[in-house]
Amino acid sequence: MKVLIVGSGAREHALARSLHLDSDVEELHAVPGNPGIGQLATLHSQDPNDGAAIAALAVNVRADLVVVGPEAPLVAGVADAVREVGIPCFGPTAAAAMLEGSKAFAKEVMAAAGVPTAEPRVCTTPQGLEAALAEFGAPFVVKDDGLAAGKGVVVTEDHDQAVDHGQAILTSGGTVVVEEFLDGPEVSLFCICDGETVVPLQPAQDFKRAYDGDAGLNTGGMGAYSPLPWAPADLVDEVVRTVAQPTVDQMAARGTPFQGVLYCGLALTSKGLRVVEFNARFGDPETQSVLARLETPLAGVLLAAAQGRLAELPPLQWSDDAAVTVVLASHGYPESARSGDPITGVDVAEEVDGAHVLHAGTAWDGEGALVSAGGRVLSVIGRGATLTAARATAYAGLGRIGLEGSHHRSDIALAAAEAAGT
Repeated sequence: MKVLIVGSGAREHALARSLHLDSDVEELHAVPGNPGIGQLATLHSQDPNDGAAIAALAVNVRADLVVVGPEAPLVAGVADAVREVGIPCFGPTAAAAMLEGSKAFAKEVMAAAGVPTAEPRVCTTPQGLEAALAEFGAPFVVKDDGLAAGKGVVVTEDHDQAVDHGQAILTSGGTVVVEEFLDGPEVSLFCICDGETVVPLQPAQDFKRAYDGDAGLNTGGMGAYSPLPWAPADLVDEVVRTVAQPTVDQMAARGTPFQGVLYCGLALTSKGLRVVEFNARFGDPETQSVLARLETPLAGVLLAAAQGRLAELPPLQWSDDAAVTVVLASHGYPESARSGDPITGVDVAEEVDGAHVLHAGTAWDGEGALVSAGGRVLSVIGRGATLTAARATAYAGLGRIGLEGSHHRSDIALAAAEAAGT
């Protein structure tokens, strides 16, 4: 099988790594990819949001499957363009990707499907914003209705900060969604969908805040781990039954069947399970941990989803190991990430037994040296028999990497490991 991956982050590197390890995959291509993906795949320079260009590339390389990683190409209709030339594509159509492209639309679908979620108010004026904030009270949850690369949400006790965030969205021409605050821990569950059938992966938890103890600004994610020893035993079944399957059924009934990953961002609240948000693709950095534990070859699963054949697959097989992902971020991230700093020690980090490194914000400089080229630069993944062992492996690998001014969280999966006593 020949596979073309669209995207350039650590999520796409994780997908490339899993596909590279799949014996059914004979050839990998990526657009635009990154230096790490380039070690596994042939890189191409087309615009990843240009559906016609991606479709033409898929035809040119004779791809048997196209896998679209990020949300922007999906909302832009890249999957539609690929399907129009007769090539199976893992990723929803532009219409179905609106589950992520518009939070207001996602809330409408959830309401129609009877999916439990936070009560929303959609605001298009400063007066509406103020009214919604007053109605719900603190803590305030203020979201950009559209795509914001995981950083369009503010959760704060500070009324002025909530107003400022909402006003900035309105001033830029956007729409604001204000929601009731959901208490309890958050969980990410990816569900592979083919328009009818839902196949869940294993749950994970990510860490959104920049610094230890959940201090600092929201980021795209500073780390993640899987499995979740503290989660209810029936969590996955409950999410499929009450969230994912009703949503997929509702999308099909609307004539916009959802094929790809339905990312269910969940809160386990005092009132029960609630959906925080939907995404229309794999999450980053949770994907890095989840795929590290998946033993079923990935290509066949993604192709079956793209072709509407998920019901034919046997149950997915998973390692009992834990996987912990720690993100190494560049100087100044998330406020103003610095680029161009030399990166050393990646190969040495991968010599740690059970560790591997995935590239995100990296590039080659003019002299062929690896340098930082974004906010989240690398993901270091550790596997181990327990969360404590996986943490030790991930941080051992991270400790061998040099990047001036970089920072990372030291508490990824720490509380869960301590609570589990392993």
